[in-house]
Amino acid sequence: MREQQTLTQEELAHRAKLNRTYIGDIERGEKNLTLESMARLASALGIKIRDLFDWEL
Repeated sequence: MREQQTLTQEELAHRAKLNRTYIGDIERGEKNLTLESMARLASALGIKIRDLFDWEL
């Protein structure tokens, strides 16, 4: 979703008030998300939390 919106990890991190390295860790599957982080990411992407679960590999 980040790439579809042509956002860099840094831009998304800034919007979500999260660390850029944390965004990279999440994308690589190295970190698990908290509900708070999910809410921040969804808000930063302009979507609902449930939309984070509606994707295909």
